[in-house]
Amino acid sequence: MPDKRTHRGPHPDDAGLFGTERIEDLRSALADYARLLTKGYANKSALKLVGDHFSLTRRQRLAVMRSACSDQQVQIRRASCLTVADLAGRSIAIDGYNLLITIEAAMSGAPIFLGRDGCLRDLASLHGTYRKVNETLPALKLIGECLQALRVSEVLWWLDSPVSNSGRLKGIIEALAEENGWVWEIRLSTNPDAELKQTDRVVVSGDSVILDHCQRWVNLAQFVVSERLPRTSVVQLAGSHKTK
Repeated sequence: MPDKRTHRGPHPDDAGLFGTERIEDLRSALADYARLLTKGYANKSALKLVGDHFSLTRRQRLAVMRSACSDQQVQIRRASCLTVADLAGRSIAIDGYNLLITIEAAMSGAPIFLGRDGCLRDLASLHGTYRKVNETLPALKLIGECLQALRVSEVLWWLDSPVSNSGRLKGIIEALAEENGWVWEIRLSTNPDAELKQTDRVVVSGDSVILDHCQRWVNLAQFVVSERLPRTSVVQLAGSHKTK
């Protein structure tokens, strides 16, 4: 059946899955899961153990998994994270789908989860295909306005070429950049993660694999949401922490 979605919005069950009646169990589950990760347990087995114990649904387990990380990972990511104020005059490399889909989801009212590392993460999945939704252009424009306000010098977007419609999205981003006078470069790659791990530019991503290996990164999604989308439904499953 073709994907006919026009929004990156919430799942019909999200209000119940992440409502006040379940939030304490979810926070306890995340704390236990993070504790197991810190002790060296494998992600998959630790998540099953915790998920079964708290009778979590597949979607709840996904939220816990994306919000959690080990204590060691928290330290690594905090050490390499720059503040948005540090971006003035710098070049950045954007994990395109990661940033765009998070902002699309936030704009459409989907729940966004604040992780232990301070990053915002959504529950959307590409499944090999990117579908443009009503929030796509507004999200791209909002990102562009924020980058302009932060006086970023050069912007390089990386998109996954194996994902269907990446070429089409590349054209959309290029047209919007030209229309607004933004000096952006958009590249397709079979492995953007590898490009982002080794780049000298400041990385924009919330992908755990990238954050654990890149030289420097910035929490741009959190800045965009907090500064420009204050009505976003941000669900905090992790303990208190400071973000940049």
